[in-house]
Amino acid sequence: MVKYSEEFKIKLVTEYLHGNLGYNSLAKKYNMPSQTPIQDWVRAYKTQGVEGLKRRKMKEAYSIKFKLDTIQFMLETGAS
Repeated sequence: MVKYSEEFKIKLVTEYLHGNLGYNSLAKKYNMPSQTPIQDWVRAYKTQGVEGLKRRKMKEAYSIKFKLDTIQFMLETGAS
């Protein structure tokens, strides 16, 4: 899956909202395989603003030591 920068997303959303090109024309103009991401970006921008176009944080990775310590704590205290 291709990852697009926040700046690129803002550029396309702005061009869609203030220009005279539709989703399909924009996708062709920028050599995108589909118009769907642009539709998703416009929808996200309309509901959440610029925050809707930012990449989501990845899930936090925990070290093996942390996991083992957590399991030990659970066994010792009966915590869930």
